[in-house]
Amino acid sequence: MALPAPFDRLRLPIIGSPLFIVSGPELVIAQCKAGIIGSFPALNARPSGVLDEWLHQITEELAAHNRDNPDRPAAPYAVNQIVHRSNDRLDEDMEVCAKWQVPMVITSLGAREEVFSAVTKWGGISLHDVINDRFARKAIEKGADGLIPVAAGAGGHAGTQSPFALMQEIRTWFDGLVALSGSIAHGRSVLAAQAMGADFGYIGSAWIATKEANADEAYKQEIVDSSAGDIVYTNLFTGVHGNYLRGSIEKAGLDPENLPTSDPSKMNFGSGGNSKAKAWKDIWGSGQGVGTVTAVESVADRVDRIEAEYIAAKNDLLEKLG
Repeated sequence: MALPAPFDRLRLPIIGSPLFIVSGPELVIAQCKAGIIGSFPALNARPSGVLDEWLHQITEELAAHNRDNPDRPAAPYAVNQIVHRSNDRLDEDMEVCAKWQVPMVITSLGAREEVFSAVTKWGGISLHDVINDRFARKAIEKGADGLIPVAAGAGGHAGTQSPFALMQEIRTWFDGLVALSGSIAHGRSVLAAQAMGADFGYIGSAWIATKEANADEAYKQEIVDSSAGDIVYTNLFTGVHGNYLRGSIEKAGLDPENLPTSDPSKMNFGSGGNSKAKAWKDIWGSGQGVGTVTAVESVADRVDRIEAEYIAAKNDLLEKLG
């Protein structure tokens, strides 16, 4: 579908997904200046009063960039809200988002009508992440503007369905905004997401290995050194199934091949569920697309590379189609 303003001024159809701990103002600002949507989880701003400071910083720096670069304006940004009952900051954080009229709100772990309604009132757009068609329908029924299908291979809390199947089912009934998530780290994959019917490619793990990311240097290097075969799918660390780097699990003294199952009723998104190792501090999340990440570089350089890959893939496809 045609993207509404201000999302129609993107350099590439990409949303940088919100990364727990890793995404902060520096990363988001760099992503937006490079022409893609940057985002961060509201819970990264700690204590809660810091969220107002972050949104002030992001708003001011992007406005300054736009004044200095009228021919190359920054992309808008997004804030991720965990709407699960365990998040006792949600109401307060939503008030701060309303104050700054956040352009896009990404909601996770539960669809709540009052959250979508609040975003609509200040003129923002809401996207809700889902792992199957049933949850997608519920989110739209409750007022979400768009969807983020989290397919197999995505980093963090990921689903198990093929992106082909998930996108096909959703597009049979929904023609609104869709950002596809799952192993996307290359320009060719962004083009493939569009071919499947998505409006955006939703990229996460590739940004961990950037200079602006708030990640341990060892974490960044682990991303560079890993490939799809180094990703382990388990619910041990938060109570919800997700994808993690094998090396970080081994460093925590655990056997990636013999991990116990966690109790889903004891979800804990900040401390590590039923494991003493903490996600995402000790156990590092990652998607299966990391095989294309070969160095730690700046966000600007990474976006340049993805753009070159995207253009090359598009030209190659046009040549094959004759």
